Amino acid sequence: MASLLMSHRNSRADAVPGEARGFPHHDPKAKRVIHLCLCGGVSHIDSFDYKPELAAFHGKSLQAEERPATFFNQIGLIRKNDWEFKQRGESGLWVSDLFPHLAEVADELTVIRSMVAESANHTPATFEENSGFRLNGFPVMGSWISYGLGCETDELPSYVVLPDARGLPAGGTINWSNGFLPAQHQGVAFQTKGPAIHDLFPARELSDTHERASRDLLTRINQSHLETVGSEDALRARMRSYELAAKMQLAVPMVTELNQETAATRAMYGLDDEATADFGSRCLLTRRLLEKGVRFVQLFSGGSFGSPRINWDGHEDVKENHTREAARLDQPVAALLRDLRQRGMLDDTLVLCTTEFGRTPFTQSALDQIGAGRDHNMYGFSIWMAGAGLKHGLAYGATDEIGWKAVEKPVHWYDYHATVLHLLGIDHERLTYYHNGIQRRLTNVHGEVLHDILT
Repeated sequence: MASLLMSHRNSRADAVPGEARGFPHHDPKAKRVIHLCLCGGVSHIDSFDYKPELAAFHGKSLQAEERPATFFNQIGLIRKNDWEFKQRGESGLWVSDLFPHLAEVADELTVIRSMVAESANHTPATFEENSGFRLNGFPVMGSWISYGLGCETDELPSYVVLPDARGLPAGGTINWSNGFLPAQHQGVAFQTKGPAIHDLFPARELSDTHERASRDLLTRINQSHLETVGSEDALRARMRSYELAAKMQLAVPMVTELNQETAATRAMYGLDDEATADFGSRCLLTRRLLEKGVRFVQLFSGGSFGSPRINWDGHEDVKENHTREAARLDQPVAALLRDLRQRGMLDDTLVLCTTEFGRTPFTQSALDQIGAGRDHNMYGFSIWMAGAGLKHGLAYGATDEIGWKAVEKPVHWYDYHATVLHLLGIDHERLTYYHNGIQRRLTNVHGEVLHDILT
């Protein structure tokens, strides 16, 4: 409980809210963010990056002057896509049958097909996806946004994380770390099974009178200490933390009570189907958290590397792996987009769906063989965005004819982060924090806003 209280203070209670520091810098298109993290490396050439030439190259060796740097260094023969692609919606956006429900809302999507990363190793690549740096110790995007904009409620944290119940992502809780930013901007992990937050309530039931008296006594002791030692930020922060925790004891049970939703809404999110119930519950909870004023909600699909049965890491068999993982989230995510749209929330909500890298167009096998799995690919892959301030039904950038490397309008994580901040009204070069002699920022010393994808 003490960790919760110290680490997860609400920004509105902070002595210097974002507005007082001059944020936002310009009129924002988005007020809040949903970030879907698909752990393990989703195959772009099987999902959002249609490469018809792959069929012609199927079973042939990669003809390249340089040898690809892959994680396992097993470069087999080229393999065509395992799912059929079709043009979807009025926009004609190419989406494969891997995501049939998302394909139905393709006109909401803005797909970036030319992402590049600096590592083909899960842990540093996941850190880079979230913080812009391959090393730990740096604040993640959700923490930067919490620091810059604060929260719209004083009853819940500004940054909430919904991990996969099957396991934590590569690098664990570092992926929602506040780094060197003040501790209140760390992500607060909610559980969708059992208590939403461990130790939020006393181990044994207390009467309202007893609990009130305990809090009053603690307040008087802390206030007396302040009068003795003078102003002390850490103690004031702890006092505000207890105030937030008390409010969360009322707010958290209410926001996590999904039975308050209609049967039709629950069915739309897939809560009545064992395959989709877990991710569907988290998507529905996400919408409810946004409605209550939470600024940034992050959902993880999949656990850490080394566990291919619980993430998107399809080394052995992409079709088997991706079929299973897509079945868990395809319907719930499409339902979330529809639900936000019909409630008028998608106009000022930014939805992000990322993965740390893509997968190779050649299989992970011996040189003269064509296997069923694909290795990591950091040279070109796809992510998508939806919602506020974006051109919808758009594909931006391109990889080469077989989907190995980004060749048109390459996009680094710095550019992606700069664009997200821009949509929230923040100039990425001006959102800084002084640490160890450096004015640090999410985009380091890089980053260009992708104006071509903005309305």
